[in-house]
Amino acid sequence: MGKTSLLIGAQMEDSTAAAAPYDVRYRYLAGGIRAANSCTSSCDGSCGQWWGCWQDTSKAPGQYVLSHLSTTAAATWNGVSRPQIAAITYYELLTSSGTSEGATEVAAINDATFLKRYFDDWRFLLQTIGSQQAMLHIEPDFWGFVRQVNSNPASVPAAVTTANATDCSAQANTAAGFARCMIAMVRKYAPNAKVGLHASPWNYTQSGDAAAVGTFMSALGAGDGDFVVTDPSDRDAGYYDTLGQNRWWTDTSAAAYLAWSKTLAQSVGKPTVMWQIPLGNSAQTNITNHWKDNRVEWLFAHLSDVSQAKVAALLFGAGQSDQTTPETDGGLLSSKTISYRSGSGTALCQ
Repeated sequence: MGKTSLLIGAQMEDSTAAAAPYDVRYRYLAGGIRAANSCTSSCDGSCGQWWGCWQDTSKAPGQYVLSHLSTTAAATWNGVSRPQIAAITYYELLTSSGTSEGATEVAAINDATFLKRYFDDWRFLLQTIGSQQAMLHIEPDFWGFVRQVNSNPASVPAAVTTANATDCSAQANTAAGFARCMIAMVRKYAPNAKVGLHASPWNYTQSGDAAAVGTFMSALGAGDGDFVVTDPSDRDAGYYDTLGQNRWWTDTSAAAYLAWSKTLAQSVGKPTVMWQIPLGNSAQTNITNHWKDNRVEWLFAHLSDVSQAKVAALLFGAGQSDQTTPETDGGLLSSKTISYRSGSGTALCQ
């Protein structure tokens, strides 16, 4: 997107976004897709939790996304225009399919009626974005569940051509065809947007996992995208301590994550984006919204290593409402970002 240094961003409120020279601001779309033949021109009572009406209901469908695009484009820092990249995480399969995580969610993509609604919703999002710039992140966790069903995504059935003959009649009726169709639609309807699938690092410390995930993601079609998204943890380490789980990064585990990311990037031929990074820090007190973690501090102390691992962006955010956020972290992320941008930044590794 025209950037030459490692990008820093977060899921954050307007005031936080203005508190430091952030590069990216992301939002989730996760409320459910539009019901068939409803909410076509106005946000009436039939819209339910559809993301297209997450705004003043007097506004036409899609205004929530348009506002995100316009707000980021108009961002300033110290009174000077400094546009941010609008990123969107599209996480709709689980809620919209009415299934549970895992095999039943994967099976939903072989339901032509449901998949048509899903493709229609994705098309509406892309048409709403139109010629504007954006980063699009497709379905965190889902592709990992596909891999659990079958490590060859070409063997997982999906009703692609029946559900979307308009855009993807040439794609295979498989999970790989589904993924490639999603990316192809971005090129068609939102040509200035960048797009990436999600690679789950659930077993990143295991020998050979990075290569195996890279092979799977390549077969899925991730190389047709612009980046691959990964997530180092969905909750703060201090919170996991209360569950009796050790999720802290050590120098060894952090280096293993970066090595995993680099192998994945090299295998797919695209950089990775580290997303939803926990915001806890050593000054927190391990209560709701103030959990400890060490990833913010570790990553900013090792930015050269991050870049060398072919990571293009660090995007921070709470994976649950009770976790530490950019608004409750004591201002650490903003201060780290200000310090980072006070220099020339860390060059992206080619």
